[in-house]
Amino acid sequence: MERDSPVAESLIAAARQLSASLSTLTFAPPVSHFYNPLTYAWAVHERYLRRYAASTRRVVFLGMNPGPFGMVQTGVPFGEIAVVRDWLGLEASVQKPAAENPARPIEGFACSRSEVSGRRLWGLFRERFGSPDVFFAEHFVANYCPLAFFDHGRNLTPDKLAAAAAAPLRAACDAHLLALVSAMQPEWVIGIGAFAEARAAEALAGTHARIGRVLHPSPASPVANRGWAEAASRQLVALGVWD
Repeated sequence: MERDSPVAESLIAAARQLSASLSTLTFAPPVSHFYNPLTYAWAVHERYLRRYAASTRRVVFLGMNPGPFGMVQTGVPFGEIAVVRDWLGLEASVQKPAAENPARPIEGFACSRSEVSGRRLWGLFRERFGSPDVFFAEHFVANYCPLAFFDHGRNLTPDKLAAAAAAPLRAACDAHLLALVSAMQPEWVIGIGAFAEARAAEALAGTHARIGRVLHPSPASPVANRGWAEAASRQLVALGVWD
């Protein structure tokens, strides 16, 4: 059941502020299109925050930005469609963005493509914790940047942006991450991949949060393809995040 809480309301306000801040930005080539799921998929994202961000959390997992068949379609970080619908129990109408990329159409929950990174990440959490309520009792999953970038059919990550575009983007995303950590008060912020870890370390310098990293579950990583769940679990145990 969705619940109102001061923490969730803070995160909803912070997400709205982040979305508004990013709406003023423009991006030069090679970016042909960019998507902001906090606008056209807001209904699902808001439900995610209300249901699963109702209180403080010991661990926040931080991704880089939305994948084309995950959060881009569902509004949930690493939002593998089957996981979001069937395990998290979230589904709502997803609209079309203002400027749709014909190479990456928005189909919402009707999208038949699988977000491999999301399937691996949420699959580990489902296998270890069983139910969402048990996982979210101590954990939360967020993205550093809510925007997805494309060079037509090719996905572009935020670290590939030109410096002129990257600076205001990072300023807005850093401010949002600070607001999230202020509301959730995590002991740990775990970057999913090196980029997220680096951004967390810089944005959260001087705060109480401890920063760590796990291997990114992307299928582009040969190491991740050789048993990501086992490798990530070992890293979290070594850090002392998990027993």
